Amino acid sequence: MKKILISGAGGAPTENVVRSWKESGKEEYVVGIGSEPFDMVLSSVDIKYQVPYSTELNYKGRLLEILDKERPDFAHFQNDIEIRTISRMREELLNRNIKLFMPSKETIEICVDKSRSAEIWLAENIRIPKTMVIFDEKDLKKAFEKLGDDKGNIWIRATVGGGGKGALPTNNYEFAKLWIDRFDGWGNFTAAECLTPQTVTWLSIWYEGEIVVAQTRKRNSWNFGNRTLSGVTGITRVGETCSDELIDRIAIDSIKAIDKRPHGIFGVDMTYDKKGVPNPTEINISRFFTTVYFFTKAGLNLPEIFKNIALYGEFPHLKKKINPLPNGLIWIRGMDREPVLTTEEKIEQELNLM
Repeated sequence: MKKILISGAGGAPTENVVRSWKESGKEEYVVGIGSEPFDMVLSSVDIKYQVPYSTELNYKGRLLEILDKERPDFAHFQNDIEIRTISRMREELLNRNIKLFMPSKETIEICVDKSRSAEIWLAENIRIPKTMVIFDEKDLKKAFEKLGDDKGNIWIRATVGGGGKGALPTNNYEFAKLWIDRFDGWGNFTAAECLTPQTVTWLSIWYEGEIVVAQTRKRNSWNFGNRTLSGVTGITRVGETCSDELIDRIAIDSIKAIDKRPHGIFGVDMTYDKKGVPNPTEINISRFFTTVYFFTKAGLNLPEIFKNIALYGEFPHLKKKINPLPNGLIWIRGMDREPVLTTEEKIEQELNLM
């Protein structure tokens, strides 16, 4: 039996990948590593190991110790910062005959830092929200002058990290200054023009420059959005399958601008501007988004496709590579309850019976 190691054991992004693997046509033994003990208790992996956070000095030694003990055939990681750490030490995994299915080192470095992606897209004439890095108070004042909308609002966020880390829409300079101070974010925050609340994600798997499969999902609402200043949490409450050739083209152009020969997982997050054009805001690189199990239950098991390529060199036979799922499938999530796969028609029928 093949053995897979995955990071983030017990966390929702990892567990939805593991669930998808467990529903695969092949059976593998899954080794989970994680840094949060209480999360790990909840994990469905076959064996668990605690590791330091990847930013800590003893992470590498502990990881290599586990790798030498378990000898996995394939390893996959589900956190941006950890992915960057692993990318930088990938030779040490490959020398142990552990397979990886990751983009190039350069691509990962660019995509983990949102400001670097924005610079490339701007140079390639890909439409993005006007953005600038905030190094000091002078830059912050300039951002309000140049990027503010008709109400003076700009969008501030950290350059590294997911889940809307450090995100704040505001038209108040003093508040913005205090916010960046709070996060010690000078030089590590960007300011951008505010877009609309409408967002989509184009999740794709590539192999040596060729698309294997891609599926679009729009986000209809966030969980716990009313508990944050930005309204953004990174936790999708209602997702819906959709397809649009404009989204496909922009996503592919955004990826190819950064990597001419994409390889691995690329998840392009896009937000619509006030003219109705989706603007790329970031690429979630080398990892699946949290609600990937939505696609699995709908009939498109992306984690299975991913590990079958990496472990067995087996590729899927799909009638459509881009957006093979039908439009209008809805995935509803809540805390401490099983998600529901449904459609708008079924929701209307159910509500009419109440």
